[in-house]
Amino acid sequence: MPATIISGVAVATAIRQEIAAEVAALKERHGLVPGLATILVGEDPASQSYVAAKNRTAHALGIHSEQITLPAATSEEELLRLVGQCNGNPAIHGILVQLPLPRHIDEAKVLFAIDPAKDVDGFHPVNAGKMMLGQRCFLPCTPNGIVELLLRAGIETAGAEVVVVGRSNIVGKPIANLLLQKRPGGDATVTVCHTRTRDMVAHTRRADILIVAAGVAKMIRADQIKEGAVVIDVGVNRIGQTASGKAILAGDVDFDDVLAKAGAITPVPGGVGPMTITMLMQNTLQAAKQAAGLL
Repeated sequence: MPATIISGVAVATAIRQEIAAEVAALKERHGLVPGLATILVGEDPASQSYVAAKNRTAHALGIHSEQITLPAATSEEELLRLVGQCNGNPAIHGILVQLPLPRHIDEAKVLFAIDPAKDVDGFHPVNAGKMMLGQRCFLPCTPNGIVELLLRAGIETAGAEVVVVGRSNIVGKPIANLLLQKRPGGDATVTVCHTRTRDMVAHTRRADILIVAAGVAKMIRADQIKEGAVVIDVGVNRIGQTASGKAILAGDVDFDDVLAKAGAITPVPGGVGPMTITMLMQNTLQAAKQAAGLL
């Protein structure tokens, strides 16, 4: 029997409706409109597309969104000055600097310059540290989106054997941390595999829940997973384009091969992707409420 498809589009739509209702209530009761500033440096097409999608979503949910686009030659000093201005702007509750940045700019320095109270990407070390300790903070959007997908799909994580393939600071490390914690969507036993893992397949074959965020197209096939496993595919890889020039995307999991063996699986596109922007909007709402003393 084919796997159940976990639709990130459906889950994201439900959460966005909840956010929109709360944003409307916040404006009506307190005269407060959450504000998000997105900063884009350069003309990378993928980054332009991501930022445009974030702004469209914010506007659709009633969130005030300001896009600041800078030339690729912008200096690190100029960018840091702009971040400082956004930090001091009371109408802006969340700041997002779109990555990657041009090579002459130190990404870490820029991200660390964002006020942790406005770090809606959840990348600042203050928020990363609070996440590790299980304290309230802005959780990184993609890992938080994965946990929400699991929760809303009714997938039990407590006691489950979870294997994460990939150890990035953006997905692999934080999702492993969240799944370990004593919280809904946590209490799992987590193994993290990476490029130096000696026998990765030995780990992936025993996973009740397999989360793949390695950035390698179709690297996981049916013979590498356990019968009935839940497979969460975080990868988005461009493997070609149609005659009209539209990108052809594939995940890190060979979806067609794995479909008949998995118990549940996320598609690419339409799986984890929509959840990332949704969690960004949720973090922006949280930031506005915290700034107003409502949390």
